[in-house]
Amino acid sequence: MPRRDSFRLPRHPASVGLARRRAREHLVAWGHKEGSGDLADVVLVVSELATNVVRHGPLLEREFEVAVTALADGSCLVEVSDEDMTVPRIRDVGDWEETGRGLLLVEHLAVAWGVWSRGRHGKTVWALMGG
Repeated sequence: MPRRDSFRLPRHPASVGLARRRAREHLVAWGHKEGSGDLADVVLVVSELATNVVRHGPLLEREFEVAVTALADGSCLVEVSDEDMTVPRIRDVGDWEETGRGLLLVEHLAVAWGVWSRGRHGKTVWALMGG
């Protein structure tokens, strides 16, 4: 099994759960302990980034890509790519708002995160998670 697992999913709300499950299975196969806080953090970041694509991605886009790479030091790199060129930004949200905290969670949990442009093919939002 490769250390990097990448997969395409339909841009549909049910795909968020599929992305979480596939990321968890891949990392457990590479030695991350089921039930550990580190694994839960990676799965949460995958969930938040996939949710952003499903909620805010281009209406005509049918699929998005998720990649999770288990690194030798126990850390991992999460990448979620879509065809939208809009760079996501952390928003100020009020206590009463029910959405808008996803990237704030990513920033809090990740060692680093950012956005890579894919030119006319959109972007990749990435997060480096500690091991």
